[in-house]
Amino acid sequence: MARKSNGAQGRRSGGDRRLISGKLEAAINAQIGRELGASNEYVSIASFFERGSLPQLAAFFYRQADEERMHAMKFVHFVNESGGDVAIPAVPAARADFASAADAVAAALAWEHAVTDHINDLMALAVDERNFIAQQFLGWFVTEQLEEVASIGELLATVERAGEGNLLAVEDYVARRPQGAPGAAP
Repeated sequence: MARKSNGAQGRRSGGDRRLISGKLEAAINAQIGRELGASNEYVSIASFFERGSLPQLAAFFYRQADEERMHAMKFVHFVNESGGDVAIPAVPAARADFASAADAVAAALAWEHAVTDHINDLMALAVDERNFIAQQFLGWFVTEQLEEVASIGELLATVERAGEGNLLAVEDYVARRPQGAPGAAP
């Protein structure tokens, strides 16, 4: 039987044993939108590199796009499993104009810093609410953001060091890393 939804009142039967507050639910729903937005941003960046005949950089950012969608789905499942209601917000259009490879990677790094701030805000809310289940769940994202910022930061430094005229060296660098991931051990 389908679950009937009446907005905030549409809860599972068997008593309202929600493991998530309305405030945390709303904040995570907003994060779902940001993760989907990040996925779109990475598709746009990957397309920029694909159009520039830089397949390794394109593949790296297509993988990043898939990973961001996976993050969104982790949040979706958490809200559902916690007895909440998923409400995906509108996702703004992705940026499509990049002046250079460094500009595109810098945009990705700025996005990751913003996402890190939002994840930290979610964790702070979970701590304030003494929601230990949410804290445990969000801990994975805190660690993931460290990896994301380090990886994209290293890629940006490599692109800037190589310069626009030597992006084939960056392609080689990305290709030599496991899964093309900067920051990963060779």
